[in-house]
Amino acid sequence: MTGILLALLAAVTWGSIVFVSNKLGGDEDSQILGTTAGALIFAIVVYLYKQPDLSPLIWTVGVISGLFWSVGQKNQFGAVRYLGVAKTAPMSTGLQLIGTTFFGVFIFKEWQTTASIVIGLAALVCIIAGALLTSLNKGEGNGEGKSLKKGFLVLLLSTAGYIGYVVLIRWFNIDGWAAVLPQGIGMVVGAILMTIRDKPYNKYALRNTITGILWSTGNLGLLLALPLIGVATSFSLSQTGIVISTIGGLFFLNERKSKKQVWKVLLGCLLIIIGGVLLGFTKR
Repeated sequence: MTGILLALLAAVTWGSIVFVSNKLGGDEDSQILGTTAGALIFAIVVYLYKQPDLSPLIWTVGVISGLFWSVGQKNQFGAVRYLGVAKTAPMSTGLQLIGTTFFGVFIFKEWQTTASIVIGLAALVCIIAGALLTSLNKGEGNGEGKSLKKGFLVLLLSTAGYIGYVVLIRWFNIDGWAAVLPQGIGMVVGAILMTIRDKPYNKYALRNTITGILWSTGNLGLLLALPLIGVATSFSLSQTGIVISTIGGLFFLNERKSKKQVWKVLLGCLLIIIGGVLLGFTKR
């Protein structure tokens, strides 16, 4: 139960990130720089509070995990330019869930029974159907179709980064409290390397430190949930908060289009959430 609650903490905070960062403003460079700065501040506070032992392995894995995350988050912010928040959030979630579930099932052997396999496959069907519903709209012009393709390619890169960030911690069984500071450093280093040419040192980067603190709260919840309920379950539950960013994009960021498109996006979100919940049951 504790693991599920920790994963749901990540769901609420992470579900707000794309929406909050867009309300705070800035392009993807200033957003990722500010987010990682906020995450590092949070990590330092957590380290001073818990003072965990940090071995060379923890430092190495944590920093690399943070680098992977910075690639994932920057490209998720970048995908919003092509797709908007309402499409980016559910599509990104669907891709991440498929990727992390693959590792959880085939690498970490987290589905042990016939029932868990059946439920898990049903969950993946829901997730894929939901992602397709949120991304495919009939009658789109050539320009919008090209934007969709570009956004999808950016999301694939984002997904690879996110999967690497989660799987590395689980692979080496790194304690969540110990991972936070090395991850935070890796995130900042990755953000600086990816944005140094554009020098996004502006008010929007400063504002987005709030996004970083919000993300870090969910990250700690996920890291603590991983050893309790596994990758497939914890990460899946953590992603069900996409309804927050999707509804935020539709109704508060002026992304609403036709009623038909709105209902398709909402139905897609519902299917992804159902898939995430079903994946949670596979742990039982």
